[in-house]
Amino acid sequence: MLDLMRKNAGSWVVKALLGAIVVVFVFWGVGSWTSHQEGVVATVDGEAISRQDYTNEYNRLMDQVRQNFGAGITDEMLKSLQLETQALNQLIDRLLLKQAAARLDLRVADEELVRSIRGIPAFQSGGVFDPRRYQQMLPLNRLTPETFEMMQRDALLFAKLQRVITDSVKVSEAEVADWYTWSNAAVKIDHVPIASEKYAKITAAPEEVAQYFERNKESYRTEPELQARYLRFTPESYLDKVALTDAELRDAYDSAPERFAIPQTVEARHILVKVAPDAAPEAAEKAREQLADVLKQARAGKDFAALAKQYSEDSTREQGGALGAFRREAMIQPFADVAFSLKPGEISEPVRTRFGWHLIKVEKVNAGRTRSFEEVAPEIAIQLKGERARSLAYDDAEVVYDAASGTGDLAGAAAARKLALHTTDFFTRRGPVKGVPKAAEFAQAAFQLAPGEVSDIQDFGDGYTLLQVADSRPARIPELAAIEARVKQDAIREKQTEQAGKDARALLADVKNGAALEPAAKKAGLTAKTTDFFKRGESPPDLANEPEVTRAAFELSEREPLPAEPIKTSTGYSVIRFREKKPPAAGGLEAEKAQIQDRLLQQKKSKTWEAWLDQLRQSSEIVRKKDIAS
Repeated sequence: MLDLMRKNAGSWVVKALLGAIVVVFVFWGVGSWTSHQEGVVATVDGEAISRQDYTNEYNRLMDQVRQNFGAGITDEMLKSLQLETQALNQLIDRLLLKQAAARLDLRVADEELVRSIRGIPAFQSGGVFDPRRYQQMLPLNRLTPETFEMMQRDALLFAKLQRVITDSVKVSEAEVADWYTWSNAAVKIDHVPIASEKYAKITAAPEEVAQYFERNKESYRTEPELQARYLRFTPESYLDKVALTDAELRDAYDSAPERFAIPQTVEARHILVKVAPDAAPEAAEKAREQLADVLKQARAGKDFAALAKQYSEDSTREQGGALGAFRREAMIQPFADVAFSLKPGEISEPVRTRFGWHLIKVEKVNAGRTRSFEEVAPEIAIQLKGERARSLAYDDAEVVYDAASGTGDLAGAAAARKLALHTTDFFTRRGPVKGVPKAAEFAQAAFQLAPGEVSDIQDFGDGYTLLQVADSRPARIPELAAIEARVKQDAIREKQTEQAGKDARALLADVKNGAALEPAAKKAGLTAKTTDFFKRGESPPDLANEPEVTRAAFELSEREPLPAEPIKTSTGYSVIRFREKKPPAAGGLEAEKAQIQDRLLQQKKSKTWEAWLDQLRQSSEIVRKKDIAS
């Protein structure tokens, strides 16, 4: 069954790896999932993890680190990441989960796997699974279809297992109420901001600048830089090489006639009297009777648009209830069913929806039809030419890649085919890369390359690209003389902030000793302010983006109105004092209840899963080879 998905592969593909696939890679890893008894690195309840599996997993993690840090990775960073331990721990967890799934008799049928893979947008063309994309995309990401299908099957299996473990988790009404109260309580505080820039007269002597630089050298380390050469294969440049026959256009038309169907539409007006979905029967009936009286007026000959302006409670009121032309699926039922059953000029009986009661007057019915071949032939030609041009562009990129990847001579391969080879300026991992669309992606791809390596075929939004590193500059710490002005400014800022902290602590001490905040602040040349009420997830306008102030404010109370220390802010320091706290507004819980319940449920499920997995580890016999990881 799966083999059928891999047949009839073509020669073009968009080089991409979408989120659905990335999640699988990051969470479950890549590599052989078969265990061999020889070269065992660990056992889980007697089942072995092979050294080959461990090597594959370690290499995958190392690839991720290289992608994230490139040439900037150091031996110290690698050591701190403990990739050996991470690799083995992930393999152990996977094996634990597979064993647990087997004990629960959980399986993934071939039909489920096929449906999952066919549903991944990266493998689709026009919303339909494309075997060519599937066959071509995987090798570009160092995967075979067999390996990816095995990974995807296990990912589906683990998702099933997680649902079994967490589906019984519930969130109580009390938990929802407690969360609502905690997150919607509001506090008001007094605060005295002490900005570092207030101390404009502070300066730094040359020896202080030198000392500051010695203490903070690493913060001035430059990022690694690369210069790249690259070739572009744009579909536009291949359009004149594509010739289409009438038979090909006709085949494309006949193969999917539904694409050219124009559905039936109705042009109508309506009058709405609003009724809540959970309204009492008496209220709903009263609204219906009101609309029935309007219906009598309409059928007696009064202008429907004028009645809509007078009685309708919908946003279309000022337009006389005009809805324009709409498809059946654009409207909710039973509104759509009634509208599409009326003839032009007819007015419906009152129709109930979740919005209330409606009167509908159909003004025109536009019959559906299928556009003729002659109408759509130009559109089909544009689409097919674009697809064929992309295919030709990819084919040429593939030919050049094959020629250049073995020798590492991208320039030679370009010259042999008289292709324009471009060279960038130096750029960092974050870019910018001038003249390149999706510059950040270009930079990331360049930083993943080894010296002399020619990249896989890349798609940066303008066709296909092959690139190669032309030159590099390693990360380095500049000499002080080259950045002295910047270092001096930073040293002065540090001294200013230290002074702001001293003055803030002195002010807080005065207030704790009984001084009133406002006069004490004024005496120090500062200004005390009072905020409006704000919640935990908010900040007062003059304390925006200061989460530490918000956190500290909610730790204060009438009994403990002052913090132990001034609050460090992004601009200096702040001395705060509790003023007032108020609970959430009565009745607000209902509006947020569903959202809170869903958020808490996801949190509890995540914690339940982690706790179950930890218990699984504790109850299993896991034996690790000491020379691998501990």
